[in-house]
Amino acid sequence: MRKMRWMVIFLCFLAIAINYIDRANLAVAAPFIEKELGIGPAQMGFILSGFFWTYAFMQIPFGWFADRVGARIALPIAVGWWSIFTAATATVSSVAGMFGCRLLLGIGEAGAYPSCAKLVSQWFKPQERAIATSIFDSGSRVGSALSIPVVALIISQLGWKAAFVITGLLGLVWIIGWFAIYRSPAHGDMTGEQDTAPAPRAANKVSLGSLFRHRTLWGMMLGFFCLNFVIYFFITWFPSYLVQARGFSLSSLGTLGMIPALMAIPSGWLGGWVSDALYRRGWSLTAARKTCMVGGMLMSSIITLSAFTSNTYLMLVFFGIAYGSLAFAAASIWSLPSEVAPTPDYVASIGGIQNFASNLAGIVITTFTGVMLALTKGSFTIPLVVAGGFCFLGAFSYLVLVGRVEPLPIDPAGDR
Repeated sequence: MRKMRWMVIFLCFLAIAINYIDRANLAVAAPFIEKELGIGPAQMGFILSGFFWTYAFMQIPFGWFADRVGARIALPIAVGWWSIFTAATATVSSVAGMFGCRLLLGIGEAGAYPSCAKLVSQWFKPQERAIATSIFDSGSRVGSALSIPVVALIISQLGWKAAFVITGLLGLVWIIGWFAIYRSPAHGDMTGEQDTAPAPRAANKVSLGSLFRHRTLWGMMLGFFCLNFVIYFFITWFPSYLVQARGFSLSSLGTLGMIPALMAIPSGWLGGWVSDALYRRGWSLTAARKTCMVGGMLMSSIITLSAFTSNTYLMLVFFGIAYGSLAFAAASIWSLPSEVAPTPDYVASIGGIQNFASNLAGIVITTFTGVMLALTKGSFTIPLVVAGGFCFLGAFSYLVLVGRVEPLPIDPAGDR
């Protein structure tokens, strides 16, 4: 079982990587779709935002579902659903059709992170949760990095529709591997919890709605909103920025365009290692997690400087530091659900709640950037300056609004 837990995290890593390839493929294909369909940036921003509506609003229901049936079942259901609608995107050729496919894609992808957060809480003790989280969360950076060269290559050889079919098939292969490899612990896992639907425990009953009475949960929601506001620029508009504002070709998009995401991969692992190391060396869990979250958010504000340099390589360095700093913070952010949940039955639910708030940022950044591009005739300056401001707001939220990192009280009358 001790070996199995690392295999579980590796499978979670692969699921998140596929998740991000399937959500980022549209961003890479966007310039070619705009040309073929004869649409502008405002309409493309509308299409890009479609995913985030259902992805955000299905976080809480899917988190509840994962807590009820267990992540072993919830995760492959999510992967199968989003893979189908990734491939289905190739069958539509209108703004309405693409928007619909992105809505359906978001429903399935909503189950990935809550399920993975629950698996970490079941298989790892607090001293190892941040590094375990950083491993599966790094799948987002790997997926983002791979999506650019892989999707660009497919488009150059087979066209943009083939890119959606091929990336959609990846998830179906993952499902076969999951059921072939995963084994639930027979006598409780590494933390004493089983990966099955938990039996009702009357003594630990707490309503989902009562969790919103706690300031800590609202701080987690606001902080993660700010982090994802910046991250989703990379996932949605970054390829278009490189092509339209920086004059990148398709080949340079698939090479130099990978640099920020590649810098973020080891940064996320470092963030998890540092957070756990501080805790093991006697820091409180609160101090260990907040140091990494606040520090990472503050450093990521350097993204604003990328709007004010004409040097391509310096611009990529700024983006790389920003993306890496966000990844550094994210390892601790995704450790929080298991550490503030009042009982193990609410880990995925709290993960879904904070991810619901964070993905509202996807709706805002995609639409806001598209509108700004239309109003300023293609300038990305305002979106990048605003992104830097949200980095400071996120740091404030984790420092001030989030209280002690400890289980929320079962009695909902108090506030932490």
